[in-house]
Amino acid sequence: MMPRRVPLKNRMPAQPAAGRRRPAETIADAHQGARRTRLHDVKDPQPHCATCHLQRLCLPFGLEPGVMQMFDELIGKRLRLKKSDTLYRPGERFSALYAIRSGSCKTVLLSEDGRDQVSGCHMAGDIIGTDGIGVGAHDCQATALEDMEVCALPFARIEELAQDHARVGQNMHRLLAREISRERRVMLMLGTMRADQRLAAFLLDLADRYRARGYSATEFVLRVTRDEIGSYLGLKLETVSRLLSRMHRDGLILVQGRTIKLLDTPQLKRMIDTGQ
Repeated sequence: MMPRRVPLKNRMPAQPAAGRRRPAETIADAHQGARRTRLHDVKDPQPHCATCHLQRLCLPFGLEPGVMQMFDELIGKRLRLKKSDTLYRPGERFSALYAIRSGSCKTVLLSEDGRDQVSGCHMAGDIIGTDGIGVGAHDCQATALEDMEVCALPFARIEELAQDHARVGQNMHRLLAREISRERRVMLMLGTMRADQRLAAFLLDLADRYRARGYSATEFVLRVTRDEIGSYLGLKLETVSRLLSRMHRDGLILVQGRTIKLLDTPQLKRMIDTGQ
């Protein structure tokens, strides 16, 4: 049985391709409310946290067995999304964080004039939804890039558990600190780096994140399109395509469709550090 989610008045419609402007009538219609993605509950009687291979990247990491069990009971539900499904939208009331168990998604900022900006690319092991903590409402939209599964972590219950168990609070602080650090790195990248340095930094960041999850750090599939990469890096689609082709030609990477293989990681790092 799939739960029915009631749409909010200010819910935005599904976004167009990154960096493009919506038609004026579509922007106006956004405030009429749009049909909400129907999320599937995942029925799983087994403990979630104690056996999860992504535990070290998540909030329950390092908890004592008894506290780990409390965290298992804290999880509201697990949700399954299909590709292009929306998990939450701008203006929607914040109530939970979401730990990605499998799959990936993007977060997108939607402006009043119809422009959108990819603000993050998230994969299994990431926790999303922190944008809603400050004002109690989400300011971006989270959309599945492929089939994915998430654990809903009710924030009020996390705060209660953190009051009694210091490690939970410490893990929450680390999560928020990582998010702040990520946003600062993005600001530095957009403000000081050339286009080729931005793309190199993006590819190396993906490599590091895959390595942390036990996957190959030299060969991976891009779940975002080149248009979405451009939106995230502040570049045009044509620039992203041209740079990927040039890196391929120079022997830095091998491009096969959406599959990227890093052939010369040291040179990509030097490109970022020295601009050469």
